[in-house]
Amino acid sequence: MNATVRMPLEARPAGEVDEGALEIVVCRTVHDIMQAMAVRTLVYLGEQACPYDEEYDGNDFAGSTHLVLRREGEPIGTLRIRWFADFAKVERVAVRREHRGGRATLMLILAAKRLAEKKNYRQILGYGQVRLIPFWEQYFNAHIRPGRENFVFSDHDYVEMVVDGSPPPDALTLDSDPMVLLRPEGAWDEAGVLDRSTARAATNLGEASR
Repeated sequence: MNATVRMPLEARPAGEVDEGALEIVVCRTVHDIMQAMAVRTLVYLGEQACPYDEEYDGNDFAGSTHLVLRREGEPIGTLRIRWFADFAKVERVAVRREHRGGRATLMLILAAKRLAEKKNYRQILGYGQVRLIPFWEQYFNAHIRPGRENFVFSDHDYVEMVVDGSPPPDALTLDSDPMVLLRPEGAWDEAGVLDRSTARAATNLGEASR
């Protein structure tokens, strides 16, 4: 294992990393998705010469959520989360070469963890390259799944890393307010367009509840 694990940003000397105004958003529009895909194309197809069909594997629009990291409006990083019955899987973490060395990757994975926890997931799975095991262990207290063999795909060796989630008290459940569950992905704490629609009187009334 030969990963270089950097100190958290707050532990580094002031001025070492110029990150500008960083923001992470959930991709909800075609524009957002195009930015995420542009970053992945630069990193995986451009730098790693990953075959197109291996990178765009048919899972980008099947039960997936994408995050995009922007620096002063410019897309610099992305990742994908896929949702399964009792775990969330973090994938396709990519940061443009010129923006590495700060906390971009850390911020993306932490944002994915918080999103999964809000959705009441208690396990987050990641396929970590063997050389990056120390990164997962140091920053996310991740553990390698016992009894599971290393595996190889797209020219890299991987292990299964599990991060334990801690859902917040207001995590989403079957008993959550219906209007909360109707809100856009990742914006459950903000009133949305359907919240505003409740100001209108109902025009299509069904039978009274029994």
